Amino acid sequence: MGIHLHILLLQCLISTFVLNAFAFSDETVDKLLPVKSDGYCSRILRAQGTRREGFNEFRLRVEGDPEFYSPGTTYRVTLSAASPSYFRGFTLIALKEGKEGDKDEDYAGHFEIIDEEDTQFMTNCPPAVTESTPRRRTRIQVFWTAPPSGAGCVILKASIVQKRIIYFQDEGSLTKRMCEKELSSEGATERPVINCCACGTAKYRMTFYGNWSEKVHPKDYPRRANHWSAIIGASHSKDYVLWEYGDYASEGVKQVAEFGSPVKMEEEIRQKGDDVLTVIKAKAQWPAWQPLNSSLILLCLVYRRSAPSAEFSVDRTRHLMSFFTMLGPSPDWNVGLSAEDLCTKECGWAQKVVQDLIPWDAGTDSGVTYESPNKATIPPEKIRPLTSLDHPQSPFYDPEGGPITAVARVVIERIARKGEQCNIVPDNVDDIVADLAQEDKDEDDTPETCIYSNWSPWSACSSSTCDKGKRMRQRMLKAQLDLSVPCPHTQDFQPCMGPGCRDEVDASTCMVSEWITWSPCSVSCGMGMRSRERYVKQFPEDGSICQLPTEENEKCIVNEDCSPSSCLMTEWAEWEDCSATCGMGMKKRQRMVKMPPSDGTMCKTDLAEVEKCMMPECYTIPCLLSSWSEWSDCSVTCGKGMRTRQRMLKSPVELGECNEELEQVEKCMLPECPTDCMVSEWSEWSECNKSCGKGHVIRTRMIKLEPQFGGEPCPETVQRKKCKIRKCNRGSSDEKRRRKEAREKRRSKQSREEPQDEQHPGCKMRPWSVWTDCTKFCGGGIQERFMMVKRRFRNAQFTSCKDKKEIRACNVNPC
Repeated sequence: MGIHLHILLLQCLISTFVLNAFAFSDETVDKLLPVKSDGYCSRILRAQGTRREGFNEFRLRVEGDPEFYSPGTTYRVTLSAASPSYFRGFTLIALKEGKEGDKDEDYAGHFEIIDEEDTQFMTNCPPAVTESTPRRRTRIQVFWTAPPSGAGCVILKASIVQKRIIYFQDEGSLTKRMCEKELSSEGATERPVINCCACGTAKYRMTFYGNWSEKVHPKDYPRRANHWSAIIGASHSKDYVLWEYGDYASEGVKQVAEFGSPVKMEEEIRQKGDDVLTVIKAKAQWPAWQPLNSSLILLCLVYRRSAPSAEFSVDRTRHLMSFFTMLGPSPDWNVGLSAEDLCTKECGWAQKVVQDLIPWDAGTDSGVTYESPNKATIPPEKIRPLTSLDHPQSPFYDPEGGPITAVARVVIERIARKGEQCNIVPDNVDDIVADLAQEDKDEDDTPETCIYSNWSPWSACSSSTCDKGKRMRQRMLKAQLDLSVPCPHTQDFQPCMGPGCRDEVDASTCMVSEWITWSPCSVSCGMGMRSRERYVKQFPEDGSICQLPTEENEKCIVNEDCSPSSCLMTEWAEWEDCSATCGMGMKKRQRMVKMPPSDGTMCKTDLAEVEKCMMPECYTIPCLLSSWSEWSDCSVTCGKGMRTRQRMLKSPVELGECNEELEQVEKCMLPECPTDCMVSEWSEWSECNKSCGKGHVIRTRMIKLEPQFGGEPCPETVQRKKCKIRKCNRGSSDEKRRRKEAREKRRSKQSREEPQDEQHPGCKMRPWSVWTDCTKFCGGGIQERFMMVKRRFRNAQFTSCKDKKEIRACNVNPC
């Protein structure tokens, strides 16, 4: 297969060079011999050149260096030369392992061109990629989409031409072998078993450890407000999907991804009814880093308590577990597991699952940095894992395309099993002991302000004979952060039996586990029975039977009223987490109606119970705010206005009121608004400019405001019309008559102006002022003169004694 693959690569590579009419001046491809086409490519050519095996000067690399591929997933493939080397030509193909490449179905997946100036599909070998233009280069990149499920292992192989050498490699750095994996995507979990064969139920504890820190991810690390949002998830059946790669985010996923709010997601989960067994919820984590080493917990206790954890159950139909939490601040980045299957192939329940998590993008916001402004992705994109080549501004960017360092780790441990177990390969004794030892532990009531060392091993029993005694363990108080809060004891005692018991066997010599939780009531209405169990952890050394009971039964009552009008209810679910992360809050538990009353009436039984809960004292946590949005448009289209910008509160409301301003307002100035011309009203028409014959009269108006900034221009300010008084008589007598009439008119006018007291009774007027200058040199202007009141008598009326103004036309000759 290797020889045939080499020939295939060689014919593709050299035929491309021939088609490009490229002649290597320093290459010695001595002879090109066409042969009959017997493969998928249309031409197979042979070349004589130097072959080197195992040479690492060139490298074929798949982004993230995966050993397995996920069907349908797209990967970035890079072909590079180590400095100072280069290459002129190349060929890149992907074949199914064991295939010769002479059929369509031999090729695996398909390539996608990134840069058409660098790469192209081969003309005579379409599944292969080669160079677009022959020149020196040190690096090319293409996308490769993996084939559908069932393709098996794939061989990605490259050949390179550089000077007089054509490189072929089967196992070296120019060949990459990847097999199909049973994982849904990078960082995702194993594909769920379609049908779980395990029996009974199992209880698990999930613990979330944040590893997102400035030391591990230093680029643009948000020192002040880094955190993980409240964890939300569920144990569920295969018919329900909370989130998965390649799917679109639901509204609940979007609310968690962008704002860290699990309310809508929890509502979506609870609406799934019987597809969900347990709703998984855990507190938010401030700050984001949670040390995996318990000795480092003291360093960060002032910021937070222990790592967030939650307990949940699984059964045969609801054996999958999913959860996620927002990495904040971020546009819409999260980590989590999708459909983690806790049912093993041996029909048992997994003992422990540990997964390192990388962030994924919910596809609802287009930001590329931790604190990018909110920018909705329209239309939304599919959920996908972040990569180190997404964007140069990304905090996870790596020009080499290396894998992203995990930002968190989740540990899922089995703490109890109930009911008959039917796994084919039974657990060993150590597994059973570990299973039971962690079950129903008493919660640690140690105040958070008291820092202790780990407990020492138990001492020997105080009794050296076959008698009851005590044994002791100790721990050391390392720090007391709040002197007002007392720290509890540093010693712990436990009853024990001395080593001398051989002849007499007391029941107390048995070591048993704590009781497992009670089973459901045996009836759905009225009085029934329920039971609980515990297991023998250590039998008496002499082989006798342990006398301690390993099962208890008690009466239970469900739905006391069994009449036709009563409801058939489920048992109460466990109490939900407190609504507050600190201080006083509320918690509730719920139950569901299994069957409504048979008589058709409404069910009157309470479906929820609420009670108060007290969490540790609240500490001041800085407000987590988004970046300011862009300024809005100005409130006006011209002149002076206002504009605003906003930011959003991203920290959970339960952390307390945030007094930071969420909106800012400032003035804005746009170009001045256009101002139209403003004119006065028209004046009265003037007297006719002729005393006889044809003439004209005019009227005028004044410009009050000139147009500005492109406003409407001024309209006409002078209007004229014809006038005709009488026909003019010809001869000298007519001229004398006109002069006489003019003199009489002037005398009459003067006589009117002089007797002021008679014309204006009750006041004394000043003489008329001189006429003002004409407003225009031609085309018709106006003149004004004024008469002012000099003195007003006591009995004078205001309407008869006031300032006067006269207007007349002037310069009426055309311009």
